[in-house]
Amino acid sequence: MKKILGWISTAVLGLAFLAPTAPAQDQGKEVLKIQLPKPMFVGTPKNIRTPNLETITGKPRGPFMVPVGTVLLSAGKPVAASDKEPVIGEIAFVTDGKKSGEDGYYVEFGPMLQWVQIDLGKSQELHAIVAWHYHSQARVYRDVVVQVSDDKDFISGVTTVFNNDHDNTSGLGAGKDKEYIETFDGKLFDPKGVKARYVRLTSGGNTSNDMNHYVEVEVYGIPAK
Repeated sequence: MKKILGWISTAVLGLAFLAPTAPAQDQGKEVLKIQLPKPMFVGTPKNIRTPNLETITGKPRGPFMVPVGTVLLSAGKPVAASDKEPVIGEIAFVTDGKKSGEDGYYVEFGPMLQWVQIDLGKSQELHAIVAWHYHSQARVYRDVVVQVSDDKDFISGVTTVFNNDHDNTSGLGAGKDKEYIETFDGKLFDPKGVKARYVRLTSGGNTSNDMNHYVEVEVYGIPAK
């Protein structure tokens, strides 16, 4: 009997050892659910020449973990822009929730350096920023810089979340991030929980033309109490 009990105890301990456990870093977190638009092109883009392009894998973005309670903060929020009179579309398109790559769903700003800025209404804990510049054609947008701040003029308290302006063309500092090809996945930037009210995205033209475009920008975080 003692041998049987000893065997059962050993077996139970063995099962407990083999049972999968959630990694410590994933406790209290969940996968961020992002509604993606319909793909507009298929295949690996070719003939895009840029000295700072990230490696193209052709694989979709993997799951991104955020704290439980993270929600979309930017839907319908006010948007400002450096170009007050867009060439095509409306500035409000940036947060209207419509992500289609078809004509009529994006705003086009003039050439050279331009920015859009979302006002979240109050300082909140940010955990993901996802941007779709333009995804009906494979292209790379130049000098993409994503910054957040509680200062609407971005003079003080500015945190840079992403910067692929490797030669400091924008004057916002030389960045070490890679350029990337636009797809229906959008580009996810990780603000790592920093608190801010304003989110500003800067770009300086693209590999197809000198203009700047936005289909949608989504900001996710923990709502301020």
